Amino acid sequence: MIGINGWELVVILVIAMFVIGPERLPVYAEQLGSLVRRGRDLLQSAKSRVDDELGPEFNDVDWSKLDPRQYDPRKIVRDALLDDSPPSTPTRSAAARAAEQDDRPTASAGMVAEPGKAPYDDEAT
Repeated sequence: MIGINGWELVVILVIAMFVIGPERLPVYAEQLGSLVRRGRDLLQSAKSRVDDELGPEFNDVDWSKLDPRQYDPRKIVRDALLDDSPPSTPTRSAAARAAEQDDRPTASAGMVAEPGKAPYDDEAT
């Protein structure tokens, strides 16, 4: 949190006891205790206020799934590349559907269209 381990904290408390002195130490300890209590009450009231304003559906959110530290870009790319889903079938164009309904050809006179391939105009260039 602050970067102070247990022994450093003990040394700081002993030095504070000598600097503050035995006369003022109970007063400062009482002030520190009241400060900690007020801070704890403030945090509890803020937490309850946020919970009340966000509503009960906010408590159902699984925050661990939204943690950005769990995402590995290599895994995401690997999963996307190795996805074995079937390729999507191409849809017919609106012109082809309209031509079937009107019984007229979709390609113009010089264009050759094989099934499954794009039309090719053999007279162009």
